[in-house]
Amino acid sequence: MEATSGNSMRQVREATATPRRRRRGAAAGERVRYFLPKPGSSSQKPELGEEAASEAEALVEAFRGPQLFYTLVAWNSVPELNGSEAKISKRPLTPE
Repeated sequence: MEATSGNSMRQVREATATPRRRRRGAAAGERVRYFLPKPGSSSQKPELGEEAASEAEALVEAFRGPQLFYTLVAWNSVPELNGSEAKISKRPLTPE
């Protein structure tokens, strides 16, 4: 195994961590909700149980389980007309 400098290792960690952060957080306007599974549900047949107040709370409760937790983002389908071309887009549901 070849030795690498501390600077190189930091660059590798940053390069590999960046995509993970993007997938994890919500994009602008998205409201992510966190749920523990309903007792008796499975990953093959998910059912939402108690809602957690935050991602951190969901992580802790899932760790105590041990169990899964689910994230939920609600979307609206919105028609968009561009001249004679119609397109359907998704937009995050805005909180009420």
